[in-house]
Amino acid sequence: MDFSTEHISTDFLIIGGGVAGLRAAVELARNGDVLVVTKDAPSESSTEYAQGGVAVALSDEDEISIHFDDTIKAGDGLCNRKAVGTLVEEGPMRIRELIVWGAEFDQEGSKLAFTQEAAHSKRRILHAQGDSTGHEILRVLTDKVRSTGKATKIDFAFTTDLIIEKGRCTGAIVIQQKARKVLLVSARAVILATGGSGRLFERTTNPPVSTGDGVAMAWRAGGTLVDMELIQFHPTALYRAGSPQFLLSEAMRGEGGMLRNIHGLRFMDAYHPARELAPRDVVTRAIRAEMIATGSDHVYLDMTHLNSEYLRKRFPRIYGTCKSFGIDITDAPIPVSPAAHYIMGGVRTDLWGATTIPGLFAAGETACTGVHGANRLASNSLLEGLVFGERAGLGAARYAAKHGKEASRPAPARVRAKLKNAGVFTASDSDYIRTSLRKLMWENVGIVRNGKDLAAAMKKLREWDRMVRNPPADRSVLELKNMVLVAMLITRSALLREGSVGAHYRSDLPAKGKNWRKRIVMAKG
Repeated sequence: MDFSTEHISTDFLIIGGGVAGLRAAVELARNGDVLVVTKDAPSESSTEYAQGGVAVALSDEDEISIHFDDTIKAGDGLCNRKAVGTLVEEGPMRIRELIVWGAEFDQEGSKLAFTQEAAHSKRRILHAQGDSTGHEILRVLTDKVRSTGKATKIDFAFTTDLIIEKGRCTGAIVIQQKARKVLLVSARAVILATGGSGRLFERTTNPPVSTGDGVAMAWRAGGTLVDMELIQFHPTALYRAGSPQFLLSEAMRGEGGMLRNIHGLRFMDAYHPARELAPRDVVTRAIRAEMIATGSDHVYLDMTHLNSEYLRKRFPRIYGTCKSFGIDITDAPIPVSPAAHYIMGGVRTDLWGATTIPGLFAAGETACTGVHGANRLASNSLLEGLVFGERAGLGAARYAAKHGKEASRPAPARVRAKLKNAGVFTASDSDYIRTSLRKLMWENVGIVRNGKDLAAAMKKLREWDRMVRNPPADRSVLELKNMVLVAMLITRSALLREGSVGAHYRSDLPAKGKNWRKRIVMAKG
């Protein structure tokens, strides 16, 4: 191994730089030095790509109790009610805080502007610059973290594994591939905020960094996972040759957008009384069914009946992106089809972000408090990142105060030996398996599942797992190792969930089944 080794000691290590990680950093900077490590550019996170907005009960017509009820209903019986209560009760404080820090949400006159999204009974979605809400929140949090003077950021650094000493998480192994350097980071507490796993699927709205790294690291370290089978597929991603799988925000349907099949017929009436504003899993399966019935690979999202000037102002990013691919959303329907969007499951935590491993905390999409149940309510994810990011920061600070003032130093010889034993694996091998894995997961572990396809996927995933078990110190291959592992965990969990609930739908077991309220909990051994 031709990598040099460097030891870094900090009070708090945060792996991931999206909304949850940065909100935790703000909190932790009040308690010590903070190191935030991201594997790519600072802007590459699901937060940056979040268009629709952030759901919060702040309008005159809304109430916290109504937001609570809508979240519970969307979760299809699997929500942790205490987590939902925490989300909706503390959400308004976190949003007001952002506004004080400089967030500029869109307004109507002197009041905040709210829009409607599916499964919300009130207009409660705040947005910024029309459809760039995540970007605005990221800007404000980045500035706030910088202003503390206590946080350091390392970008383009891939965290390979957590360091566990005597049953406690005491840091992580970080590779700076371009600099040919391995960083052994010691910390009094570690927070995982690495985002989701959407890149495991052939069609996804997620950025390339969403490869399930945090879940994989926690699993290898002995952490407990829960509800890994619960994957939300967004109904409307742009479908056009040569274009990215660009998200067409749920807010477009909230503002009156209609779904039509390739023959121009509006079809949601046949699937749900709320039509286009039905829960996401219902709309996604309806689109899939319509595509099969018409022999097509897409349907259309039609906005052409709405005011052109309003559409350009309300959805400037979407308008500009679609226009760059030859689609003017003001005078032509947009070809769309579903794509993997969000994982409701993840690393099991309590309401303060603590995992089952002392010293390790998790927040955001990496974590699972149970707040989303079996199907996340639209635009609750940014709010979750703010609320539980702050709480994970508080939890980590309390843990560090209780368990000593200094981070323990890891043994570099053991880490270097582990990296030296890496096997030979070429870039072409990695690319082939990655492409094949994403296709397999989309076809066998996607929107509609069945036991036979899941078992076949599991068999193939086990073959790939043996091939990538000991990868070289290369980000692409290390990511692939994580992808294969997380794909196996999702597939295994989907096999264990013998029934259908929320976003998990099995055609061979369409009813919920007698044990449907049980959680699928997994840990090594």
